[in-house]
Amino acid sequence: MTTHTAFIGSGNMASAMVDGLLARDPNARAKLGCYSAADGTAETLAKRTGIARATDLPALLAPADLVVLAFKPQHLASADPQLTTLTRGKLVLSILAGKPLAALVQVFPQARNVVRVMPNTPAAIGAGISAYCSRDPLSPADRDIVETLLGAMGQFLALPEEQMNAVTALSGSGPAFLFEFVAALRDGGIAAGLAPEMAAQLAMHTVLGSAQLLVKRGVDPETLRNQVTSPNGTTLAGLQQLQAGDFRGLIKKTILAAQARAVELAREG
Repeated sequence: MTTHTAFIGSGNMASAMVDGLLARDPNARAKLGCYSAADGTAETLAKRTGIARATDLPALLAPADLVVLAFKPQHLASADPQLTTLTRGKLVLSILAGKPLAALVQVFPQARNVVRVMPNTPAAIGAGISAYCSRDPLSPADRDIVETLLGAMGQFLALPEEQMNAVTALSGSGPAFLFEFVAALRDGGIAAGLAPEMAAQLAMHTVLGSAQLLVKRGVDPETLRNQVTSPNGTTLAGLQQLQAGDFRGLIKKTILAAQARAVELAREG
């Protein structure tokens, strides 16, 4: 059963969480509430889903046991001072990119526990993967609360906080890298003579089907790659170009650059 949950911030990721929870349990609507300071997203989310929209933080947080921080990360430093006392004894879960537990604990020192989560955008269709860590070990009840919420968006795993910047680079930023790869496949198809809309459709569904096959087969990607690659065939000719351009090395540099920036953002507070 869904716990009483308050969303501070009502953008895309909060919407994904709400949609996922309601898909699992339509009766959860009565236990969900949202608030946004001035951008109108809370009104939009409440109208679309039927959850409560609070006009101030005390009204939102009074009945809540779980508080989800879903506003822009740069607003943490100027968060309403009331939050310190309003979150006393509550479980606080943050999806604020780049904000470490130490920074969150400064704002929510009286929370019974603070959880940091790195989701990704496929969560919007229930196909995301989230990593989380917490200030203190989670009680069984709180672990169930956290994993119920994250499970509404897709897959999840628990990791030490020192690995969260790597997660941010791989799965947080990763969808953008994959979209860029799909765009490159599309452009390659166009260069080969396909109509743009046909090239786009072939590229999208090739990536989608290949990813589903990889997950379903449960083998390493090299095994499936080799099944497609015939000696002296077309696939091998293409793979040789990727190898000549150090494709894997380039992707590794891409991930490490994103990780380095995540570290910088965390230090900036």
